[in-house]
Amino acid sequence: MEVRNEKIKEIIKGLAAKFLQMESNHISLITVTDVLLSDDGKSARILFSVFPENKEVGVLDFVRRKRSEFRQYVKDNSRLMRIPFFDFIIDGGEKNRQKIDRISNNTQ
Repeated sequence: MEVRNEKIKEIIKGLAAKFLQMESNHISLITVTDVLLSDDGKSARILFSVFPENKEVGVLDFVRRKRSEFRQYVKDNSRLMRIPFFDFIIDGGEKNRQKIDRISNNTQ
């Protein structure tokens, strides 16, 4: 089951990246960093980062408005038997990693 979930996560991650690239206005860079799939496969949370950071609120609003369109995109572009319900959230772990990188680069 674990291997199957990893494959599903990779499919969703790739489709999310393509979808956001097609649908965004390219004012900010949106990077899909991970997918958190529920144990039953009924829901998935797509984690992403935004550059520049001051565009995060607008991008979060944008991707949440596009959830149903993204679900249809996944239906049309994958062979998944069960299409989960999606939510998009900003990847706080990635933000922390970038902050640590900046701090470590400043101390060297």
